This record gives sequence, structure tokens and C-alpha cells, in this order.
Amino acid sequence: QVQLVETGGGLVQAGDSLRLSCTASGRTPSENAMGWFRQAPGKEREFVASISWVGGFTYYGDSVRGRFAISRDNAKKTVYLQMNGLKPEDTAVYLCAASSTSAASPQRSEYPYWGQGTQVTVSS
Repeated sequence: QVQLVETGGGLVQAGDSLRLSCTASGRTPSENAMGWFRQAPGKEREFVASISWVGGFTYYGDSVRGRFAISRDNAKKTVYLQMNGLKPEDTAVYLCAASSTSAASPQRSEYPYWGQGTQVTVSS
């Protein structure tokens, strides 16, 4: 079993920053890309960002490109999502996911492992 645990969510004001972390444990996948998705009430799960296993190749959703940054520390089995310039429309549960491949991808179907999510609420 693979466990992914997200931390760092909270309630912030528009324009603030937050950094989310996701740490993997258990039978962690090796050489896998990692991703962040989000889901707001009544909406489809949306791709946020992804990072490759090595090389630091990244992929961002249109709505967050230029404001969010994904990074990873493979030694710590942790992936981060730095969120700057937060907007009320960023309010959602943010979920960490581990891919079945080593390449960054926005395709939800390539992520078999998921965390439980952390709530991010941005007030106006």
C-alpha cells in the first residue's frame, strides 16, 4: 500500500501564499512523477501541477500557471506546491497523487495513488 499525506492547507485571504506538502510512505512507487489536483464543491477534479521523477520537468494547469510552483525532494519522498497570489476561485480540496510513469502529465488516469486531500480556503 502507498500512503500519501497532504499538509499545509488552511484559511487565507486573497493575495496570500500557502505551501502544501505531500509525503509518501509505505510501499512507495519508485521513479514516479507526482501531481497535484484540486476539487471544489460541485465541480470536476481539476489538474493543478505535475513534476517528473528527475530533471524537474513541470506541467501546470492554465488557471495556476505563473502563480503556483511544484517541486520535490526525492530523498524525503515529499512533493511541494507553493501557491502565491491566491484567489477565492482557488478554494478547493487539494489532492496529491503519484503517477504510474516518470513523466509529468496532466492526465488524471495516469495517477493510481491518491491522498485524502487538504482544504484550502481563500477569502475575498
